Amino acid sequence: MTGKGTEGRGEKDVEKDAEKSRRAGEKDDGLEAVRRALEPEPRLMEGVVRTDREWEGKIFSVEHLLVELSDGSRDWREIVRHHGGAGVVAVVDGRVCLVRQYRVALGQMTLEIPAGKVDPGEPRDVCAARELTEETGLVAERLELLTESYGAPGFTNEHTSVYFARGLTQEASRPDEGEFVGVVWVDVDDTVEAIRQGLIQDAKTVEGILAAKAYGML
Repeated sequence: MTGKGTEGRGEKDVEKDAEKSRRAGEKDDGLEAVRRALEPEPRLMEGVVRTDREWEGKIFSVEHLLVELSDGSRDWREIVRHHGGAGVVAVVDGRVCLVRQYRVALGQMTLEIPAGKVDPGEPRDVCAARELTEETGLVAERLELLTESYGAPGFTNEHTSVYFARGLTQEASRPDEGEFVGVVWVDVDDTVEAIRQGLIQDAKTVEGILAAKAYGML
């Protein structure tokens, strides 16, 4: 979303920003440049003047925020507040455990890593372990954090943590009431290829599988 504070900025302004970023990158090495880029900058900040809670459900709520920009102008933001979720990349004998389910919001079947929403006050790794067992019957001896991400920071604070499972054993699955899922096991290379071909499009699954591959865990 483009705020009013960016209106009237010409090509020269954009070029100056690019040159400033380039010079900063030359001065800073590696992660330090990233950390500097994430530091607050007054001209980019927005202050919340008013918050209107428009709707609240079991999983998320919707707020209408009146914000003030650095130039003194005001604008509205539509925000979705969400408790967040956690998922698990589980691999046994070179095959990835994926959950097969119908997503009514998409009107289609999906293949996803075992995952679910975090209950209020619940540690994220506890949520991940719980969802893994509920959906697949797998129990992990330990979980290693792979990635943390905000799926759509332009309008929601939904935060997802993805873990890699170690020391897996099998028990009976215990899906939640009203949850109907199936479990499939797919070869690691085939899973990566399915992502490349767009057969697997679920964000946390793409994120978790590719991260595990990049980190040498698969």
